[in-house]
Amino acid sequence: MLKQLAAAAFLSATAFFGDAFANPALIEPPPAPRATRLRFEVRMAKEVSSAPVSGRLFVVLGSTNSPEPRLAIGRTGMDSAPVLGRDVDRFAAGQITTLDLKSALFPLRALADLPAGDYFAQAVLATHRDLLLTDAPGNFYSKPVRVHLDPAKTRAVNLTLDQRLPAESLPPDTDLVKFVKLRSEKLSRFWDRPMYLRAGIVLPKDWDKEPTRRYPLVVRIGGFGTRYDGVAGEFREGSKRRTDWLAEDMPRAVLLQLDGAGPLGDPYQIDSANHGPYGEALMEELIPYVEAAYRCVGRPHARFTTGGSTGGWVSLALQVFYPDQFGGCWSGYPDPADFRAVQLVDLYSDTNAFVNAAGFERPCARTLAGDTEFSMRHETQEENVRGLGDSYTMSGGQWGSWNAAYSPRGADGRPKPIWDARTGVIDRSVAEHWKKYDLRLLLERDWAKVGPQLRGKLHVWVGDADDYFLDGGVRRLDEFLKRADPAADARIEFAPQKRHGWQPRTFTEMLREMQAAMEANAPKSASANTDYLRARFAHAAHCPHCKGGR
Repeated sequence: MLKQLAAAAFLSATAFFGDAFANPALIEPPPAPRATRLRFEVRMAKEVSSAPVSGRLFVVLGSTNSPEPRLAIGRTGMDSAPVLGRDVDRFAAGQITTLDLKSALFPLRALADLPAGDYFAQAVLATHRDLLLTDAPGNFYSKPVRVHLDPAKTRAVNLTLDQRLPAESLPPDTDLVKFVKLRSEKLSRFWDRPMYLRAGIVLPKDWDKEPTRRYPLVVRIGGFGTRYDGVAGEFREGSKRRTDWLAEDMPRAVLLQLDGAGPLGDPYQIDSANHGPYGEALMEELIPYVEAAYRCVGRPHARFTTGGSTGGWVSLALQVFYPDQFGGCWSGYPDPADFRAVQLVDLYSDTNAFVNAAGFERPCARTLAGDTEFSMRHETQEENVRGLGDSYTMSGGQWGSWNAAYSPRGADGRPKPIWDARTGVIDRSVAEHWKKYDLRLLLERDWAKVGPQLRGKLHVWVGDADDYFLDGGVRRLDEFLKRADPAADARIEFAPQKRHGWQPRTFTEMLREMQAAMEANAPKSASANTDYLRARFAHAAHCPHCKGGR
């Protein structure tokens, strides 16, 4: 079935785009989809909702029910499970909402192109206002139903939303891992409703046995959409990460894991016109709370950022936007650090995100051998199906989250699209607004001021065969830092034939580098030195500076 779907998706796309060497943005509009009477009629069970709800409704057609089809929403590839999507407004028990040939669809262009065969059909209704996730707490879904579908013969398929995901609850604390859900007054004012910052905190070895000791803070951000609660599994009993973390020679620090979910997708932990003041909330609410509650040093020289992919960009951006508030960033394979290389798109000179100047479809991801895994148009359409208004800008996906983070707010209250959801044509006025978040551009513009504050603090690495072409942005960043005056003393590393996720050193080695940076940059005052010495690993049991305590 997967091969049939992939073949059907390819033929469907070929019929839509015509000659693969033509510029699809310049051809005539495609003809209307071929007719089919196949449709999916979705009902809401009164047992799960007594009041009307609004949100995005999906029907997923999986080849298996284990895992459930709904878990395939967001996947790319021609062999992805077909997904239909549409908006619903005040959908109530007893009503029927239909998804059919007029609904947004991925990866097929037309529902009539669906290969005849057996499927597991499942409906999902995403309604959570604060977490734009199809698996957010309180979202509705149906049980998977096995059906035989043939667009030439099948009529209506009935699905009932009779299941609901549990309400949100924090994972239980352990001796090592703690969780916090902190009301943010800044975000609450922006969104005009109660808003919360969620985080996971990992404590160092013997934290509870040394009540006078203070620790550096390591702020970590995961890859795109990584949730804060993932540290529960990462540091579970018996895991290698836990064993390493509790080793005697491991530098002692408090690890703060940020949350990669918000009302418009991953908020990227920065202030933006659409996500709101996530940067202020982090710097003025969450970090001060954690540093006070978990006995951190609470000074810039003992505060670091790290992460990979999305976390690579965020960790670098936090260091750039708050140059005197962090002691260094360790940023791996970051999202575009220069918007002349948003993957393969130059936002300032290109006119279209989907096709290049020669008219070829622009790749979005590649294999190690250099072959295209999927295109910009393909991934944007996947997000169009997920997004309110059939637009990637409200999808909560990668492009939707970037767009919400960097774009201005439109007259409709939603993020203005950096490019047209259907044609890929880039909006120059929106690209101008993105310059506020172009890290290389900001550094080059403000280097005379921030350069001295950032000297020796920037550590960035990427493989030169990165799946998403992220090495391009890092190279442009490196070009500037090499000629920066005053000198940046930055460490930018490239590795030949390494893909997305390449790590040049272990977690322990990275923490040792942070420890060395803290030692080198510790203030000279007696109180600051005491904080520093108490934070050092392998500390003498009877240190005279600490008056007999570690």
